[in-house]
Amino acid sequence: MKTEKQKMLAGELYKAGDQELAADRRRAMAWMDRYNETQLRTSQERVAILREIMPEVGQGASIRPPFHCDYGYNISLGSGAFLNFNCVILDVVQVTIADEAQIGPGVQILTADHPRDPAQRRAGFEFGRPIHIGRHVWIGGGAIILPGVTIGDDAIVGAGAVVTRDVPAGATVVGNPAKERR
Repeated sequence: MKTEKQKMLAGELYKAGDQELAADRRRAMAWMDRYNETQLRTSQERVAILREIMPEVGQGASIRPPFHCDYGYNISLGSGAFLNFNCVILDVVQVTIADEAQIGPGVQILTADHPRDPAQRRAGFEFGRPIHIGRHVWIGGGAIILPGVTIGDDAIVGAGAVVTRDVPAGATVVGNPAKERR
C-alpha cells in the first residue's frame, strides 16, 4: 500500500491533508520564513539555504526573495537559473528549471491539479503533473505555467501569459491562453 506522499510523487490521486505531507509543508514554511529574510545576504549564503530544501541547485542559480513553494524538494534549478521576486512554485511533483532560465517577478509555476469529478474533489483528492522549463527560457513577469507543461529550450513566454500547453523550443507565446506569436 502506497503512502499519500508516494502517490503524490508518482502523480497519482492523493489526499493533501495527510499528516506526513502536512509535516513536509510545515518544514517548507519554516524554511521559507528563513529564506525570505535573506535580502541582505550574499548570493553564496542564499544558495546554501536553497540547497537545504532543493535537491539540485546549479552553480550561480538565484531566487530573489520572497519566494513561495509547497515542499521545495521537488524543485531542481539549473546553473545560472534566475527567479525574480514573488515567484510561486506549487511543487507537488517535479519542477525542473534548466540552465540559464530567466523567470520574471510574480510568475506562478503550478504542478498541482484537481480531479474533474466533483465527488473526488469533495473527497479531498488532488494530483500533480510535472513541469519542465528548458535551457535559456525567458518567462515574463506575472506569467502562469499550468500543470504538465514543458517549455522548450530558448522559448519566450510573454508577461502575463497563461501557458496551458507545451511550448516548442525557440517559440514565443503570449496571451491567455498563450498562443504562439510568429
